[in-house]
Amino acid sequence: MGALAAALALAVAGCGSDDGGKRDDGASPKSTAAKDDGRAGDDGGSDGGDDNRNEPAADSDKTIGEIKGPNGIVVTLHSAVRDSGGFVTVNGTVTNHGDQLFNAVDWRSKETEMKSRSSVSGASLVDEAGKKRYLVLRDTDGECLCTTGLSGIKPDESRPLFAQFPAPPSGVTKVDFQIPTMPSVSIELTG
Repeated sequence: MGALAAALALAVAGCGSDDGGKRDDGASPKSTAAKDDGRAGDDGGSDGGDDNRNEPAADSDKTIGEIKGPNGIVVTLHSAVRDSGGFVTVNGTVTNHGDQLFNAVDWRSKETEMKSRSSVSGASLVDEAGKKRYLVLRDTDGECLCTTGLSGIKPDESRPLFAQFPAPPSGVTKVDFQIPTMPSVSIELTG
């Protein structure tokens, strides 16, 4: 019975994309999720995950959509790519054009078991024609396959962001990208 349980655990852990947990920019979703353990305060304290600050997002020379939110926060989307594993990965950059620190705590999902307090785990893709909403995927620990540690973003600072979703049917080429508290933007899927 123990061998069956171990085999089942290995099978579940192996589910996911064919890319071995690697994204196009070389960072694994698991390591990205671990950058924000939820201990950073909502008052703009840093979470210690400075690795991605001011680094450009993948395909940052291209813009497929832009969301302008309150207090000078701008999310620029650079790509929304289908991969062979049945996923869509959206890459972008969040920039604080305001004059106060920004914390993305309102962008997280409402799930209480999520460790990250400042992430884009509440983002979604909406296929209006098909009347379907696609939520950010989770890893085997229940963490989002998305950028975390989006706290303490200083004025004039930019940070890369990504979120991975289940892919809509292959005939769907246009979806709305949504982040809580921000307007939505229509984007084209490639790949």
